[in-house]
Amino acid sequence: MGSLDSVELLPEPDDSRILSAIDPSAVGFQDEWRAEVTGWAPVMPQPIKRVRGRRFLVTNGILFSILAVLMLWIWQSGYFLIDLPPPKSEWAAEQAGFSDPSLDGLTGEGVRVCMVDTGIDLTNSAFNGVDITFKDMIGDSGTPVDYGSLAHGTLMAGLLIAQSHQLGMAPNIQLGMVAALGDDGTGKNTADETSVSQAIDWCIDTFSADIISLSLGGNQGNGMSREGPSASVTRKAVDMGIFVVAAAGNDGGMDDDGRVSVPSNVARAISVGASTKGGEVWGNSSLGTQTKLNGEQRSNPNLKPEIIAPGESIISTGRGDRWYSSSGTSDATVFVTAALALILEDQPNLKPNANSNGSCIDTVKNALRLSAQSTGDGHSDKTGYGELNAGKWLLTVRTMPTCQ
Repeated sequence: MGSLDSVELLPEPDDSRILSAIDPSAVGFQDEWRAEVTGWAPVMPQPIKRVRGRRFLVTNGILFSILAVLMLWIWQSGYFLIDLPPPKSEWAAEQAGFSDPSLDGLTGEGVRVCMVDTGIDLTNSAFNGVDITFKDMIGDSGTPVDYGSLAHGTLMAGLLIAQSHQLGMAPNIQLGMVAALGDDGTGKNTADETSVSQAIDWCIDTFSADIISLSLGGNQGNGMSREGPSASVTRKAVDMGIFVVAAAGNDGGMDDDGRVSVPSNVARAISVGASTKGGEVWGNSSLGTQTKLNGEQRSNPNLKPEIIAPGESIISTGRGDRWYSSSGTSDATVFVTAALALILEDQPNLKPNANSNGSCIDTVKNALRLSAQSTGDGHSDKTGYGELNAGKWLLTVRTMPTCQ
C-alpha cells in the first residue's frame, strides 16, 4: 500500500476507530469527503451449510427390525452419507433476463472486464481452469490473493466466471482483478481515494479493459467544489469509450443522503441499485438525485441510478470450496456488467477503440433505458429506469444506430 503521508485522516462520527482518508489538495473536501466504501454487503455474508442425511430411526414394528439393522450398517459403513450441494440463486439470473433466447451461445468470449475489489481467491474449485490477470496494489503478491475481511472480490468474480455448481453469467470473459481494497481491522473492506483511482487507471492503461466493474463507492458531500480522483479517472475511461458499471451504494433507508456513490455519479457511468426477488427495490439501495452538486440538471440517459438488478441473498463463491450468500448493490453491479459483456461479444463494434469518444456508451445506455422493465413512470430516484432485462437490452442495442 502506498504511503499515507500526503493525506489527512478524519475519524468517522459513529466510530472513531475508523479513519477516512482525505485528499488535502481537493479544496472544499476537507469537511465532506469520505473514502468509505459503500459497495459491499452491509450484512455479513453467511456460509451456506451443507446438509447431511439423518439416520433412519425404527420406531415400531418387528417387521422392520431387519431393515433397520441393515440401514444402520450401511450408514456406519459410510455408504449412505448424503451431502447436498449448497443452494443456488439462479432465480436472480432469470429475473434479470439472462434466460432470454437472444443470449443463447453468448459467454463473454473476447471481452475484457476489469474489477477493482479486494482481490480473488482461486482455491475455490469453481475457478478451475480460469485465467485471470491480477494486479496487487495492497501488497506485492505475484499470485492472486483476496485481502478482504470477507472475500468480497471472490464473491463478485464468481458471479461472472464460476465454472461449476452455479455457472457465472459471462464465464469466458478475460478478467482483470485489481486488489485495491482490504480489511480495515473492523471487519470492513475499505480503500483510500488515491488507491481506487490508480486501480481504475491500471484497468485503462495496462489491462486495456472494455468494461470496468466497480462494486464500491465513496460518499458525495454537499461541500464538494470539484470532483475527486476516482471520478476524474472514471470520466477519463468513459470519454475513451470504456464502459464503467458502478454500485449506487448501500445507504438507503432513513439515513440515505439522497446521492449515489462516487464514481457512479459520473454521467456516462452506469449507476446500479439493487432489487429483491420479485423485483422490488432493495431497502438499502441508495437513492439518486437529478441535480448535480454544481446545480446542473441531469438528462437522459444519465439519470441516477440508471438501473436496478438482483442484489438480495445472492449466492456466489467464497474461499476454498465454500459458497456464500450476500446482499448489496455490489452484487447487482456484477449482473449489469455480465449483461454488458454479452452485448459486447454480440456487438464487438461497440468496444472501445483508438477513435472512441464515448458516443457508443450513449447508444448502449439509451438502449438500457428503453429496455428496462419500468413501472411505467419513466425514471425513479429509487429504481432508475427499471429492472435489468439482459435479453431485451441486447435486442434493443441491435436496433440502435451505429456509433463510433
